[in-house]
Amino acid sequence: MTIAMPLGGGTPARGAVAGTSHRPVHGPAHRPAPTGRTRRAAGAGPLAGPGADRHPGLAARLLIGLGLALLPWLVVLATTLPGTATADHWALAWTGLDCLEAAGLISTGVLLRRGDPRRCLTAAATAVLLLCDAWFDTTTSAPGAQFGSAVAMAVLVELPLACCCVRLALRALPRG
Repeated sequence: MTIAMPLGGGTPARGAVAGTSHRPVHGPAHRPAPTGRTRRAAGAGPLAGPGADRHPGLAARLLIGLGLALLPWLVVLATTLPGTATADHWALAWTGLDCLEAAGLISTGVLLRRGDPRRCLTAAATAVLLLCDAWFDTTTSAPGAQFGSAVAMAVLVELPLACCCVRLALRALPRG
């Protein structure tokens, strides 16, 4: 069944005849495309959680409070952590991080090729992983050649790639 719909969507005009100013609709799967005139509810969006729409103020206060609570904890960590530590799963930790980076780059590339706006999520996550990799590479490397190699990887590979991912993420954000 074909129903004549106005170009902007909405309900069909009474007695409307299909023509150049109307388009056929073949059921609920063919809803009119958004015209950009609708406003998104506060807190709604691809990153909003289930309760964020109902209580954005509460979620904001909770996140800010937790972030502020971490500040004194940073002082505790800085003053009590040992200068060195032995990690039994060192290779697993680094392999896991690089595996996550590879998964992030591949999934972002696939979503980019498809034109999927969700690439903003994978690109942002991948940028964070790359920044963490650069940080931990440089801060955990031994002085000398190992440190030089870590800095070179950070400056020439990880940080530029992170910047590219941030740019992709920002360009893919839905415009509201």
